Amino acid sequence: MLEILSQAWAWYISGPLIALVMFLLLWVGGSFGVSSTLRSICAASGAGKHCDFFDFDWKSQRWNLVFAIGAAIGGFIASTVLQNPEPLALNGQTIKDLSLLGIEFNGTIAPEALFSWKSLLSIKGFLIMTVGGFLVGFGARWAGGCTSGHAISGLSNLQLPSLIAVIGFFLGGLIMTFLIFPIIF
Repeated sequence: MLEILSQAWAWYISGPLIALVMFLLLWVGGSFGVSSTLRSICAASGAGKHCDFFDFDWKSQRWNLVFAIGAAIGGFIASTVLQNPEPLALNGQTIKDLSLLGIEFNGTIAPEALFSWKSLLSIKGFLIMTVGGFLVGFGARWAGGCTSGHAISGLSNLQLPSLIAVIGFFLGGLIMTFLIFPIIF
């Protein structure tokens, strides 16, 4: 069983599983996304006394908190127990492009040049993570949800704002990859 879980799943397996989760969420009246979890945590912590945005019945969103905790636990299990010992198979051109930016490919999904304590504790790394984190949080709030919520939940509900947001996320990713990322590195 561990061998099956530690391998990449084909689209025809993972896609229907995502659809099943979406069906179950729609059936119980929930929506998929993580950005609203922060609002629930702030409301549960009493932030509603100071800001009207957090003044709502967070207990009706408890499933959201369970979902976020489950995602964190699942990520930990995936990175420790289910970790595939084989090096990541990455396209040769991608490895070459990364090396031109000064990022050495070490066979893992998260390059140490970007995702390590050494990188984070440098001024450049700290600024990238701080500014990037702020922009992601601001963007999720401004767009009315995160990429997962819009791309999976919003599109499955045929919501036009989610389609516009997903197009914006995609364009932002292209701009970051081809224009801003080479300037930073």
